[in-house]
Amino acid sequence: MSYDFIAENLACVRQELDAACHAAGRDPADVTLVAVSKFHPAAAVAAAAAAGCMVFGESYVQECLEKQAALTQLPIQWHFIGHIQSRKARDLVGRMALIHAVDSLKVATILHRHAQEQGVVQPVLLQVNVGREPQKHGLAPEAVEAVARHLAQLEDPAHGGIRLDGLMCLPPWLEDPEAVRPFFAQLAACRARLQETLGKALPHLSMGMSHDFVQAVAEGATLVRIGTAIFGDRPCMRPM
Repeated sequence: MSYDFIAENLACVRQELDAACHAAGRDPADVTLVAVSKFHPAAAVAAAAAAGCMVFGESYVQECLEKQAALTQLPIQWHFIGHIQSRKARDLVGRMALIHAVDSLKVATILHRHAQEQGVVQPVLLQVNVGREPQKHGLAPEAVEAVARHLAQLEDPAHGGIRLDGLMCLPPWLEDPEAVRPFFAQLAACRARLQETLGKALPHLSMGMSHDFVQAVAEGATLVRIGTAIFGDRPCMRPM
């Protein structure tokens, strides 16, 4: 199968992303494109890398590890953006440049323990359920501060462990992307409060996807997770 279309799609996405940054008065260098490659084969990732994209997001541990093994020759930065099962947390630590979706204190504590065992610092984001949707993972907005405080106390760069770098959200899907903007603003406000409370910088806001990344950038996103606009529709099954 030819993946020549990926380079063209990437060029279009970058153009739109740059335009969104300029419209918001932001430097495009401050917003990282995370190409969401889940369910797409390693060959598609390689094609995107050949077109200059080097940050990829995966949602399933085994699939991610298989792609890492297949593409070790490429200087790819891997982000884990899916729900984390406690029994698979060990496999992520030290292999992911950033784990986006830490959705409970339990998962955070497990990641911290594994990171300490390996002597590595593992950057993470807390996932916030900004839409309070029962079918989605994530911390309730009012629970974020207590968990963030706990994680800040765990941080120990000298001996390894977890490091809180910001927040992530998956807002309700709404046909009009402008209607999603208040959820992005809510996450940005939550980060601002946490930075003041914790007395430390939280550099990242992971928010915005193919449908609404323009609005996310306007509200301060530093990481936008874009899959369909780059790779096309996802296959129904994970690649073997």
